Amino acid sequence: MSIFDSFNINSSGMTAQRFRMDIISENIANSNTTRTADGTPYVRKVVTFSEKGTQTPFSRILNERLDHYSGRGVKVSSVQDDTWTQMNIVYDPSHPDADEYGYVTYPNVNTVTEMTNLIDASRSYEANVTAFNASKNLATRGLDLGNT
Repeated sequence: MSIFDSFNINSSGMTAQRFRMDIISENIANSNTTRTADGTPYVRKVVTFSEKGTQTPFSRILNERLDHYSGRGVKVSSVQDDTWTQMNIVYDPSHPDADEYGYVTYPNVNTVTEMTNLIDASRSYEANVTAFNASKNLATRGLDLGNT
């Protein structure tokens, strides 16, 4: 593994965590959206990561031979709607989106959960920045040794 592999790994982690923070921010911003463009309440979104370079057996053998050309790190594999958490149903007959019984369906976004996930993503991003800077300092010191 070269020094540039560590740059790739850390930068892919930073990119993935930044995307995760964007989705979490979208969830928080839409926590009270009872009607989207299609007329339904907003549904919480969840980001799923996977390892870069997961392959079939043939491509694994091929990439072992071409290992220094392939990227390493993490990638966003999907952004899915959270269908396993129930929507919040609140009795509010004065709301314009209330059903015939006076109940309004609010998004399945829990602000406390989202803020916890945001802190987690932020800490992961910071850890990748720290590792990236450590790799950068290591590369700089190696270049400085060559100049003396």
